[in-house]
Amino acid sequence: MKKKIEILAPAKDLLTGIAAINAGADAVYIGAPKFGARSNANNSIEDVAALVQYAHLYNVQIFVVINTIIYDNELETCRQLIWKLYEIGVDALIIQDMGLLELDLPPIALHASTQSNNRDPKKIKFLADAGIQRVVLARELNLHQIKEISQETDVELEFFVTGALCVSFSGNCYMSVANGERSANRGSCAQNCRLPYNLIDGNGDTLIRNSHLLSIKDFDVSDQIPNLVEAGICSFKIEGRLKDIVYVKNNVSYLRKKLDAFLAENGDKYIKSSSGSCTYTFDSELTRTFNRGYTDYFVNERHQSIGSWESPKSKGQYIGKLVKTVGNSYVIENGELLNNGDGLCYINSENVAEGIYVNKVENGIVYPNVLKEIANGTEIYRNNDAAFIRLVEREDSAVRKISTSLLLKENETGFELIATDEDGNVSTVQLAHPKEKTKNDQSLEDTFKVNLAKTGFTPYTADEITIEFSENWFLPISKINEMRRNVYEQLSEIRLQNYVRHEHQLEKTSHPYPETKLDFTYNVANKTARKFYERHGVTEIEKAFELQWDPGKSRVMTTKYCIKYELERCPKYHRENMDQKLKEPLVLKQGELEYKLKFNCKPCEMEIWEKDAEFEIEEDHFH
Repeated sequence: MKKKIEILAPAKDLLTGIAAINAGADAVYIGAPKFGARSNANNSIEDVAALVQYAHLYNVQIFVVINTIIYDNELETCRQLIWKLYEIGVDALIIQDMGLLELDLPPIALHASTQSNNRDPKKIKFLADAGIQRVVLARELNLHQIKEISQETDVELEFFVTGALCVSFSGNCYMSVANGERSANRGSCAQNCRLPYNLIDGNGDTLIRNSHLLSIKDFDVSDQIPNLVEAGICSFKIEGRLKDIVYVKNNVSYLRKKLDAFLAENGDKYIKSSSGSCTYTFDSELTRTFNRGYTDYFVNERHQSIGSWESPKSKGQYIGKLVKTVGNSYVIENGELLNNGDGLCYINSENVAEGIYVNKVENGIVYPNVLKEIANGTEIYRNNDAAFIRLVEREDSAVRKISTSLLLKENETGFELIATDEDGNVSTVQLAHPKEKTKNDQSLEDTFKVNLAKTGFTPYTADEITIEFSENWFLPISKINEMRRNVYEQLSEIRLQNYVRHEHQLEKTSHPYPETKLDFTYNVANKTARKFYERHGVTEIEKAFELQWDPGKSRVMTTKYCIKYELERCPKYHRENMDQKLKEPLVLKQGELEYKLKFNCKPCEMEIWEKDAEFEIEEDHFH
């Protein structure tokens, strides 16, 4: 059996979902009316139903995110919503809250969201044994760890491939709730990690001013697709349920070409998981839509700086250095690449990102709407590519067609047209019509073929057309067109009828959970989740952070990203700099906000604590 490999695209709404499918996505994930971890990307049941209809025509799956933690008084509303989603044909739900496994659910596949912090092989095996069909792995894992997980269980594994990174382990960031009672686990993260901070050492000296010290680059492991497939990944997920259509189409088409090239070389083992093929009028390139610069994070272990300290905004595509300022214009290397209406950005002398709007470009010379003083040699990026956006926004910039062959032949009462698609579905229409020979007995075969090939705005192309007549029969072109229209309309109905949704009915299990005590990071927020864990042998369960935190003294984040490493003061990786040891505790300060940093060198993690927290500073283990 060949293994299906998919590209999974985000959609903030119905139109973005359709655009993702047209650009080549094999699956799309989208928010429902509530309980999604992006509270401003919700959609009506009607819109989700319309997306399901469109998707299933191409054998594309639709996953709905129900990935917040759920309070007791919401469980019934959530259960009813899940039944509605099942009834409209949704393929799977992406969930965080284990309380859902206790409810009376329809036989819909459940995927464990990355919010459930999936990085331990034993816990992932536990989820698989509890009936979870797929696990979305933590972004912090490396290839070796992914392989280890896939050897432990044969549950489907999904991994992010491009898009923004959460600096925290997903599901374990409480910064937003501790600062303003907006919970990331409830869909309303305030993105405190993207704010500018001062870094202060244990002596009270300010080491760095006004820098986005927790803002990290965006993720791109697209060149690791072969290694990730080999390690056990079957689904490549693009982050971005808040992103626009241009971002989604650019990312999907870029990855589609990469994955298709891989599948073409490895067709003996792997296969595409949906139907149709795409044509594009644009050349996709990740730097041409929103990005903060790219990192492969930890997929190949820790080997580079991953911070994006100057700005949390999109950096875009590198154009070239500023050569000089002349009058009211700039001379920039590769300026001829720029267009009227572009947005540029650069880092100014204060180390802060600034923007320029391009009024016009003539002979590669750039005339901005406001002339700013920029030092020669400054690197210039384009973070708003006006011409590219206009091109990609067009509906016909990405078109997806299902391949068919047509056979026109005669029968007893007249004629019939048979369409067979690439998946083996067959549609037949008949036309009762007298058989008359053409004038001069000339063949109309070529004319018939030209008209049968006009598949226009349908989802199909007619790649092979055969005409089997015993004589040169005459048929009006209007009848040929009518048969073609009917055979394809009927084919769409047949495809939808033949679509197979993989259902799974949960059965309650009681196999032991790998832990017996759960702290607040397990996000247990309702009595059913508590019941679930107790049935699996857990004896002590702390309430979710949102229900119990002690303001001022809590751990609000754990991350593999490390400020000591970024400053080249890591006792493991930068031994040569250890004569300039930092005086701890290091503190991040932003106005009234203040955090202490704790470095756990053994697991190679950094913790962020509120300012009144007390903890012991670990001594350097790497002597």
